[in-house]
Amino acid sequence: MVTRIPAPRKAAPGLSTSPLRTMRDQAPEVARKAAQALPPAARKAATVVQKNVRRAATGMLGLSGERMSKVDTAWLRMDSHSNLMMINGVWTLSPGITWEALCERVQQRLLQYPRFRQRVVEDAAGATWVEDRDFDIAAHVLREKLPRRTGHSMQRALQDRVGELAMQPLDTRRPLWQMHLIEDFVGDDGAKGSALIVRIHHCIADGIALISVTMSLVDGGSEPPKRKARADKEAATAEDWIADALIKPFTGLTVKALDLAGDSAAKSLQMLGDPEKAMHHGLTGTMDMARVAYQLVSDAAALALMPDDSPTRLKGQPGSAKRVAWCPPIPLEEVKAIGKALNCSINDVLLSCVAGAIGGYLRSQGDDPTGQEIRAMIPVNLRPMEEAWKLGNRFGLVPLVLPIGVANPVERVYEVRKRMNALKGSTQPILAFAMLAVAGLMIKPAQDALLNLFGRKTTAVMTNVPGPKEQLTLCGARVTQCMFWVPQSGDIGLGVSILSYGGGVQFGVITDTTLCPEPQQIIDAFAPEFDQLSLLTLMLPWGD
Repeated sequence: MVTRIPAPRKAAPGLSTSPLRTMRDQAPEVARKAAQALPPAARKAATVVQKNVRRAATGMLGLSGERMSKVDTAWLRMDSHSNLMMINGVWTLSPGITWEALCERVQQRLLQYPRFRQRVVEDAAGATWVEDRDFDIAAHVLREKLPRRTGHSMQRALQDRVGELAMQPLDTRRPLWQMHLIEDFVGDDGAKGSALIVRIHHCIADGIALISVTMSLVDGGSEPPKRKARADKEAATAEDWIADALIKPFTGLTVKALDLAGDSAAKSLQMLGDPEKAMHHGLTGTMDMARVAYQLVSDAAALALMPDDSPTRLKGQPGSAKRVAWCPPIPLEEVKAIGKALNCSINDVLLSCVAGAIGGYLRSQGDDPTGQEIRAMIPVNLRPMEEAWKLGNRFGLVPLVLPIGVANPVERVYEVRKRMNALKGSTQPILAFAMLAVAGLMIKPAQDALLNLFGRKTTAVMTNVPGPKEQLTLCGARVTQCMFWVPQSGDIGLGVSILSYGGGVQFGVITDTTLCPEPQQIIDAFAPEFDQLSLLTLMLPWGD
């Protein structure tokens, strides 16, 4: 079936068209003139993008399903030999649960989300979510026994298995997720229970959305809201899609969900999303528009001109094997106390400890990190939390330079605070989101070239997710620990995860074994860094 795209309607006599509509009506002519001025190679690439937009918008593919968003398409096609775009997670449970009970819970709750029943069909213009008519729960919820090496604990065996699965592609003939249940597991604390490894392709959802999925799976969780089917008559034109994917991120709800944006930035971005409203504000609106336009240009230049990272052993060409490690939880109240004493946020404290642990690891390998810095890409949520159940990817990225060469813990935490403050009001997360949307329109080589900008300038991907404050239960068993890792793209070989859960904070890493064979050595440096910062904080003068 071909969906007709209605021609732009002319304004009635005596009525002026809106600036946004005028811009969209003139876009084809502007694009044609711009294309004529391009070199032949660039003109060919632009033609491919234009054709893909047109094909995606007109539904020429004839598939019975829902078109994948361009941002999600970019994540789908980002898999490489060294990095698969999977979110990997681990839960330990006490007491243990059975495979039958887990399957029943998955069928009752998880499969209420259509994405977990749908497979992906790719084509030249993108991809489509299609219902898997041969869905088999046994192909997605697997039972395993951990292979044990002499002298290794079950905890180490679990870590090794997570690393192996992080490099095993999901079956593209089925929905892109799997759970691996180890029914009989004994942790380092000696408690008997089960362990659950979860793998979900990033094209299904981002980390914030998957927390919503998690909360529906646990005991007492609620089913996801029912999604309204989109009628064919509502199919968007190419211009409507561009407005939806590239303009809407500037609207009020999105900006309010962005922790890093200040009030002035939020107001300015709101006006950019509604030019007519800005015009009614006269000079004030014009100045706000100019301010945010300047901010956008500055941030775009900053992204494009980022200097290279310091050449540490953690930066290089990754191989094809991964390894993970994580530490026991640190009491969240202690982190809060340090932050309050130093007038810093919880994030400042934790990121400072991460920088210290990485610097300490490099010293243990005989390197001198003094004066060195590494850049970590940090995801920033771009959606209202009440819409997390809709899944998909709605986040941007900001580059944070970690001062790994600063040895003094107090000096380092203030340096992190200064750099985090400099990011407030930045539009870089929205620009990164827009880049992913545009990348989803391109052919894969062009997409890879665009997204390699981040890989060349970055050593790590880092996430800091606030999890549930209370401990959860699944099928009657208590979730004693939970950890997850987001994927690294391009040539990035280090992933860092910070997750608060049940009154504690956990720190975990996933590394490429070519660049860092033993990530446990980084983990082992984290707790001493925190303890040292805690001790120095207690030694500082006490005021009112």
